[in-house]
Amino acid sequence: MNCSKLSVIAIVALVSALAGCVVDGRRPAGDEAAPDKVVYHISDTAQQARLAMQYIRNHLEVNPGAKIVVVTHANGVDFLIDGAKDKNGNPYNIPVEELKLIGVRFDVCEITLRERNLKRSQFIPEATYVPSGVAEITRLQQREGYAYLRP
Repeated sequence: MNCSKLSVIAIVALVSALAGCVVDGRRPAGDEAAPDKVVYHISDTAQQARLAMQYIRNHLEVNPGAKIVVVTHANGVDFLIDGAKDKNGNPYNIPVEELKLIGVRFDVCEITLRERNLKRSQFIPEATYVPSGVAEITRLQQREGYAYLRP
């Protein structure tokens, strides 16, 4: 194959790849029917919880139909404990309640509960429970096509 044919193939490949990209902040035509499906992974409340909630609000601002699941385990479950506050004294339950009202799910790993000797009754009502946080993340990614984000 000569250089000009390779150039044409490269240009066609580039144009095809760019055809599905977001232009000027807009989604490609026809993409509105498929909402984003994203799993946010939180394993450390102090480092990730407040940031994750901000990312989720930003995500929903530009894609209000997104399906978002927050999966927590290890020290990441702490922000869902009743009365939990961030380092500035702001309660976590308020943003969690707001996000839950618009469809965000907050999963707590039951293995973490067992390992840390925590009870469901210690958590805010917005929390839901899964047998294993990491297994739930895997299931959402592999079986349900969720994208993975770790703030």
